[in-house]
Amino acid sequence: MTDSEALRRAQAVRHFNRFYTQHIGALHEHLARSAFSLTEVRVLHELSRGHAQTASALGRALGLDSGYLSRLLTSFERRNLITRRPSDSDARQSLIALTDNGQAAYAPLDAAAIEEVSGVLGGLAPRAQQDLIAAMKLIERLLRGKQLAGPVELRQPRVGECGWLVHRQAQWFAAQYGWDQSFEGLLARVVADYTQRNDPVREMCWVADQEGIVVGSVCIVGVSTTVAGVRLLWVEPDARRLGIGTQLLSECLRFAGRAGYTKLTLTTASTLADPRRLCERAGFTLAGTAAERRFGKDLTVERWEREL
Repeated sequence: MTDSEALRRAQAVRHFNRFYTQHIGALHEHLARSAFSLTEVRVLHELSRGHAQTASALGRALGLDSGYLSRLLTSFERRNLITRRPSDSDARQSLIALTDNGQAAYAPLDAAAIEEVSGVLGGLAPRAQQDLIAAMKLIERLLRGKQLAGPVELRQPRVGECGWLVHRQAQWFAAQYGWDQSFEGLLARVVADYTQRNDPVREMCWVADQEGIVVGSVCIVGVSTTVAGVRLLWVEPDARRLGIGTQLLSECLRFAGRAGYTKLTLTTASTLADPRRLCERAGFTLAGTAAERRFGKDLTVERWEREL
């Protein structure tokens, strides 16, 4: 990345930060009419979730300085908003929980915040609301790190998602490996053939859904009456090494067995380490390689097979 490109991206993030800070400030106007600061409301919110926490856990969750948090909690305790009791597992720590007074103090603030956010969402069309929430989840997932990622659900694609998979994979392979538009054409043909045949007994597609965001995909299609092929196998780069690829391939194996296939095949390139690793773990064997000109590059194409 050039220095000018890095600067442009940094400026774009700063621009969004300014916009979002101003927007959030407008959403918290009600705090000026309450006895609590925004930070105090954040602490009350964290404690309102129903389980007692230690001060150190609160500090980590909210990114607060330990000295500042200690003074804030002392103020809360003096106002009978919280209780503290020794932790059963660590006598050096105290478990903090809201009192009834604390719950009563937080309830109207929570209701006001929900009302204000609902007002913002109410000004958007239903589809725009979904897009906004999906974008927020994507930002959160990218910034918080995959170690905190939520559970993954495998489901069939919704209308428009197969096209998005073509778009997403074509863009990524072009940026990462320099593959040209012929790869996009191949992906589009796979999707077109699959959706046109519409044979759920013999063919199926799944996307990996993580908290409402598509983070992976796979499609199984008939090659012959006894052989099925794995297509569109994909896991988002930031969601890899979480077992999603293994989960997708395992679903293919189960489906292929139920559909009566006796062999499953997968074609990839030797430069792609992740598919090879997934194939080996799933019991595939390398059936052959060939040097080919594909997608504007000289590639070693690998064919993997698994007997069922």
